[in-house]
Amino acid sequence: MYYVKAKKILSFSGEKEERYVARLFRSEDTTLDTIAKEISHATSVSYPDVLAALKAFEIHVSNHVLMGSAVKFGTLGAFIPSIHSKSVKKPEDVDAECVRRITCRFYPSVAFKQTMKSAVLEYKDLSKVKHA
Repeated sequence: MYYVKAKKILSFSGEKEERYVARLFRSEDTTLDTIAKEISHATSVSYPDVLAALKAFEIHVSNHVLMGSAVKFGTLGAFIPSIHSKSVKKPEDVDAECVRRITCRFYPSVAFKQTMKSAVLEYKDLSKVKHA
């Protein structure tokens, strides 16, 4: 994992001050297609079969979350749906109109959190990164 130095303007007692922080350097996003290629090279399963399985996986995970189920991935973590609603005085007034937002969050497992804690950080000099 890489980090970069970033400038931030913070306000202390009404005084603006320039500070610097470490920020995660994110490379390009990884796609389902890339993961399918990697899996097909690491196993005896063909790329089209891996891609088909991953697409089906994506659809089924979405469906289960949309039905209100948490979807757990062992040592990776879980996708857990939730709702946020406004409060009302009487139980009979609670209906779907009370729901303000439907969300889903990913909660990493304890094992995955431990793995993340052991990640090695290296400084990335952005002046040496080629821009497209």
